[in-house]
Amino acid sequence: MPYPVVHVLFFLFCVCAVAVYATTKALYCRELSFRNSGTLLLLMFVGGLCTLFPDITAVYNLLVNGTIEHCWIGSVPTHSFLFSSTAILFGGVVGYVAYREFNKIVYMAIFAESAFLTHLLLDDVTTGYCYYLYPLYNKPLSVSSMMTTEFTGTGFFHYLIASFVSVFCIFVVILMALFALSQFGFEFSYRAEK
Repeated sequence: MPYPVVHVLFFLFCVCAVAVYATTKALYCRELSFRNSGTLLLLMFVGGLCTLFPDITAVYNLLVNGTIEHCWIGSVPTHSFLFSSTAILFGGVVGYVAYREFNKIVYMAIFAESAFLTHLLLDDVTTGYCYYLYPLYNKPLSVSSMMTTEFTGTGFFHYLIASFVSVFCIFVVILMALFALSQFGFEFSYRAEK
């Protein structure tokens, strides 16, 4: 399982590449100063914290029990869509406190959820499973194992479906972050060739 810094860096440089690019470009062109970059700092705070939410119990267990067991809060797995509601709530609360606009609250919640989901995907790749569908399905599932499905053993149709589902899950998480970032003004721009 990746260390916390890996989760934060993966989220920052892989999922939030648009924000990094837009900020770097704006700073280079002197369109943005460090003084008025509060939105970026708020987004990075929310994203960095929410990408660590699934491992929040590790801190408690380390202090209380002396172990780094971190995948459960009682009977609820922290690496599940059910527990991801904490990221949505946190993003919504931060959005409300910072902006008090319904649209910004929703986009901050979407951004927080995408950060949480990057943690699940990265853990899935390294450990091979997460309890995504708890409590509907109590066994671990793996999106990354679908990426290694062999064509010869499963048949062409199953191979295509498994490939599509695994890549689509990653695509959705990245698209969520890009959508939220675009609502806060961070986006790539297209200029028609002359």
